[in-house]
Amino acid sequence: MGKEVLVTGGLGFIGAETTLALMKEGYDPVIVDSLVNSKIRNLGALESLSGRKIPFYQGDVRDESLMERIFQKHAFEAVLHFAALKAVGESVGKPVLYYENNLGCTLSVLREMERHGVSRILFSSSATVYGDSEDLPFREDSPVREATNPYGETKVMNERMLRDYVIAHPETEVVSLRYFNPVGADPSGLLGEDPNGIPNNLFPIINQVALGLRPGIAIYGDDYETEDGTCIRDYLHVVDLAEGHVAALSHSKGPGFHVFNLGTGRGTSVLSVIRAYEKATGRKIPYTIAGRRPGDIAMSYADPSRAEEELGWKARLSLEDAARDAYRFATKVLKEEK
Repeated sequence: MGKEVLVTGGLGFIGAETTLALMKEGYDPVIVDSLVNSKIRNLGALESLSGRKIPFYQGDVRDESLMERIFQKHAFEAVLHFAALKAVGESVGKPVLYYENNLGCTLSVLREMERHGVSRILFSSSATVYGDSEDLPFREDSPVREATNPYGETKVMNERMLRDYVIAHPETEVVSLRYFNPVGADPSGLLGEDPNGIPNNLFPIINQVALGLRPGIAIYGDDYETEDGTCIRDYLHVVDLAEGHVAALSHSKGPGFHVFNLGTGRGTSVLSVIRAYEKATGRKIPYTIAGRRPGDIAMSYADPSRAEEELGWKARLSLEDAARDAYRFATKVLKEEK
């Protein structure tokens, strides 16, 4: 038996790509996923791309009996915890759902780690913990502020819980990876971002427009204090993000609570993303301007230098790479299913 790691939410957009990256580096991932916001076809894609069978448990991470069974059957050296709801706009309308799910999943994972002596966890955090600050770029020592939406607040509260857990269990290594804006797809075209229901993130909507499944995209606000009036974000290719997790797992920081930004260090406006997608794919993406969306901030981008210095990780793929890979996934998988 190799290096077993538990991947919660391992069939989601980021979890699946990270699972693939883990296998390439000799890890043996075990996946638990409720399929609430992911697809079972991703398991087949992962096994096809890796040539390996992957232990998979379908269920809610908050199910104590399920998690106990998984931890009893496997000897994990670490947990990579992705399982969470993640739509900013939806969280504003459904705060109870977000607090119940996102905090409950982490509590369940920590309970089983404590019972079974697992002392390493990589937590899927977010740049939303920096709040609506003008102190850009965000650094790991930038203040963690009250978030602008319930989704972000669950990440702030989860980090607080993990810090408290380390105090009570000083042998534990917690690595909180603060993502900026993951985009793109696996270059194979078999794995990509395909949320259940109406998409909330930018690239899945653009893909639907490119496939002719919707007439255009709404841009939420063009009156921000940015170059073209649209929000600016740090868009990171999901392959780079997955490799950041492998780097964090491979470079143990030892016991304690450790934080790393995973981003490119460059901010790009929503309008610029649409233009980059059009250039990379040759597809025209019509858009309309709508009012600002609750919980959004004007600008967010990373200072990722700590990850480069301490983990040897740096984003290497471009926004155009992300657009091409996303469109490949759209034409190879989504088009066949719609």
